[in-house]
Amino acid sequence: MVFGNIHQQTTYGFLEERIRECFAYAETHDLEALNPGSYPIEGERFYVNIAEYTTVQREERFWEAHRKYLDIHLMLRGNEQIDIGFIRTMEQKEYVPQDDFLPLTGEAAAQVTLHEGDFLVCFPEDGHRTGVIAKESQKIKKAIFKVRIEEV
Repeated sequence: MVFGNIHQQTTYGFLEERIRECFAYAETHDLEALNPGSYPIEGERFYVNIAEYTTVQREERFWEAHRKYLDIHLMLRGNEQIDIGFIRTMEQKEYVPQDDFLPLTGEAAAQVTLHEGDFLVCFPEDGHRTGVIAKESQKIKKAIFKVRIEEV
């Protein structure tokens, strides 16, 4: 996992090139103006999902991880807590390959709160539970970049 803010990305030169490409895309496109949905950038290599939802209690959310793509959660508006944990310490359910979705159960190792401009990079070994109330329930908008790490 990598947690940071897009406005300080010069400090993240060590990150993989495809992750930095997502940051560059975010800086040159008005993601806030996009409606919720999926937007291709480079075919299956990487794309961005725009999501809008209201944060809720953690018991109403679910754990997940991915095998083929890493996630870059970039907060556009609002605050959201994301619970994080390592899948090796969690119970893994049946993987759904067509959705690249690995359901998990377990306890959070830590939490991060995303504010506008903050990002969280989740690798395949990182379980995450998004959409959790930070201080109070609110409608948030974020971009979730999906970066292919497994060849088709």
